[in-house]
Amino acid sequence: MKRLMALLLLAGALLFPPASPRAARAEEAERYAVAAQEGVWFYAAENEESGLFQIPYTYYVRVLKEGTLYTAVQYLDNVAPYRAVTGFCKTDELTFVDFIPERPYLRREITVVYRVAGEALMGGGAFDKLEKTFVYYGTSYSGTARFFYVMADGIFDYVPATQEIVYDLNTDYLKPSSAEDPAPEPAPSSSPSVIQVIVICGAGVALIAIAAFVLRGKRLAPAEEF
Repeated sequence: MKRLMALLLLAGALLFPPASPRAARAEEAERYAVAAQEGVWFYAAENEESGLFQIPYTYYVRVLKEGTLYTAVQYLDNVAPYRAVTGFCKTDELTFVDFIPERPYLRREITVVYRVAGEALMGGGAFDKLEKTFVYYGTSYSGTARFFYVMADGIFDYVPATQEIVYDLNTDYLKPSSAEDPAPEPAPSSSPSVIQVIVICGAGVALIAIAAFVLRGKRLAPAEEF
């Protein structure tokens, strides 16, 4: 009986092979979407009144949960001095990609200079000008006024946009022309190949024969004649 059970387990392993590790990794892979147009807003909630800033053009958000109207996303990560923020983007304004970008987020710090209004009353004016460095997330607008959404010392807020943010654009989401498209690799098939079918059938026949032999060997021996 033990040998029979072992044969049945072997047959099950041949007929139902374990899932491919590559397929499992593909299911668990992170998803990203790119702001392929200017003016893609990052919202604190699923409504237009909660807009915080515009995602830098050609940079990405990590997709947390895709929705019909809004998609839950993450921008930046928790690598000092940066901090991840979660919110929403309009689904139809995002371009979803099937790869993990090498440069998903714009990592930029800006320095803002604060000057004391008027002339210093005493001393040499050493503190008439102060500088503060912030992590830049994106640009926002209030009417015609432009602001930067920033973070410093764990606090998020806005500062006046007194400078231009110049940065390199991503191009990895742009698909090459059809003439430049490499031949796609054949996807791993979940159905067994012809060779696998032949091997499984042969193994099945052999298992049946062995099982019959095992069961026959278990019959009682005939009584000896006296």
